[in-house]
Amino acid sequence: MKSGIYRDYRSYQPKETIIADVVVIGSGCGGSTMAYELSKKGLKVALIEQGGNYHTGTFDNNELNMGGKVSAERNFHTTADGGINLVYGNNLGGASVHYWADSYRTPEDRLLLWNRKYGIEHHLPEDLKSFWPELENDLHVTPAGEEYFNPMNRLFRGASQRLGWEGHAVPQARKNCQKSGHCMQGCLFGAKQSQLVTHIPRAVQLGTDVYTDLRAEKLLFVGQKVTGLEAVVIDRRTLRPTATKVSFQAKAVCVSAGGFGSSTFLLRNGLKKRLPALGQFLAINPSPMVHALYEEPIVQWRNIPAAYGVEGFRLARYQNGNYREGGYMLMPNQLQPATLAALIPSFGKEHFFYMKQMEHLGGTIGWIDDVDGELGSIEVDLFGKRKIHYPFGKITKQIFSDLTYKQMKLNFEAGAKEVFLAGMKLRKYSKMPKKEEIDALAWRPAEFPMAAPHPAGGCRMGKSPENSVVNSRHQVHGFQNLFVADSSVFPTGVSVDPSFTIMAFSKKASEFVMDVM
Repeated sequence: MKSGIYRDYRSYQPKETIIADVVVIGSGCGGSTMAYELSKKGLKVALIEQGGNYHTGTFDNNELNMGGKVSAERNFHTTADGGINLVYGNNLGGASVHYWADSYRTPEDRLLLWNRKYGIEHHLPEDLKSFWPELENDLHVTPAGEEYFNPMNRLFRGASQRLGWEGHAVPQARKNCQKSGHCMQGCLFGAKQSQLVTHIPRAVQLGTDVYTDLRAEKLLFVGQKVTGLEAVVIDRRTLRPTATKVSFQAKAVCVSAGGFGSSTFLLRNGLKKRLPALGQFLAINPSPMVHALYEEPIVQWRNIPAAYGVEGFRLARYQNGNYREGGYMLMPNQLQPATLAALIPSFGKEHFFYMKQMEHLGGTIGWIDDVDGELGSIEVDLFGKRKIHYPFGKITKQIFSDLTYKQMKLNFEAGAKEVFLAGMKLRKYSKMPKKEEIDALAWRPAEFPMAAPHPAGGCRMGKSPENSVVNSRHQVHGFQNLFVADSSVFPTGVSVDPSFTIMAFSKKASEFVMDVM
């Protein structure tokens, strides 16, 4: 098969019809891997991305410029109550272009939980084990070496080891890293092994055609079968839809629009009545952070973000049914200067005091393993507008408190002379407070800025259309040739960075797509 092509907003013709074997909606870790796997099997794939195709030569390491290119809503999108910043991609390669490149194999305990509690089949450890070495080889994944430990990483590692907290060097998808520290702005050097420089070009070489600046809008059905879809061209300069529509004809459609996007797309296509679980059970990995002022220069925005992580608290611990501790990953933080300025608490002279010492600011961040029973939801109103809800439940708040307290403890152990919490109000500490003081925090929405970097759920996998959206073959219940392959199918969060899990699940899903060809 001859190589595929890249198309963008300048090339589409009104009422154009494109024919493919499979249409894949979304080009992040799920969609790109799916396109690559199907193209290896000889299928003609059309990979659709509503964002632009920004190759590495267009990157400039400028926070604001790159936010407009590789971050949806310029990173200003939040939950409905304004409490959590929603972080996802809007570009070819999806969120993999701005992710940290942490690449964990899915913990076996999580795969077993999904099997035993939610009835998921075909995704047990033995079903996925062949994918891990393949992905690690494809994406050059190795544990972070000593040369990638910036001062904050070194302080973090030393402090956590003295505290006796289990941790390891974080597996990284990088090749010839230049240590610039601009990972969240997209890698100018093409060293971070995002989908933009790995699975997408390989899929194109095998015949996949890439359609950027094109937003999938309407699925086309004949009975219980999908025959294709309609899409609208997006003007890249304004990010607004144009009057130009394009249609696709295909034997199967795979929705891989991400943890926020896939359920939104299916909701806008009117599937909520037949699939009541659509948009429900949303996990987002909320991420409280703690800032710290050090005597020595930290310059947290150089080198890679997290070379070392604490995994000893990954699973929550309960005693007599009551939460005790844990339920999160803990890592050094990395914030670029403008983002750091936005997240440093207070205003005026107090804010200026910390910004003058910006190079001495370090800190940590934690990824919450969302509590089943306290998950969020996605809804779409009559006008197609999306709202994302994530109320903080009782146990979630307890996890926030435990995580924050342990972050403070680690920073003081690392030698911080002052520790303070993210938020509008300045809460600074020159020594460890009592645990009760942190437990007393109300954790009201928007009081403590945090992001949602790893959405999951919304199209939960399971056995029944009453409480799930797709079956264990990634097929939307009631449809033979409509699939979902991304983090939205996970019944819960993964408890580690989900990129590898998304890719492994997509490799598995490609086998089931082949069965309907």
